[in-house]
Amino acid sequence: MDNSLHNPKLDEHPASNVEKDPETWVSGDDPMTGAQASYLTTLCEQAKIDPPSADLSKAEASVQIDELKHKLGL
Repeated sequence: MDNSLHNPKLDEHPASNVEKDPETWVSGDDPMTGAQASYLTTLCEQAKIDPPSADLSKAEASVQIDELKHKLGL
């Protein structure tokens, strides 16, 4: 008989709230963070496209980052 406890953190795809839809973020309308701006600039350079405007929200920046990562195969 196995008496070990199940550890959900060891599941291949743990059910968690780590990934949330940016449209539902409480702080999604806040200005993008410095880290987002830096990463977005780097991804744009790799994709050989102009970086977006600096007035993106956190949610908009997150969506663009995800799209660029997908486009670049990251």
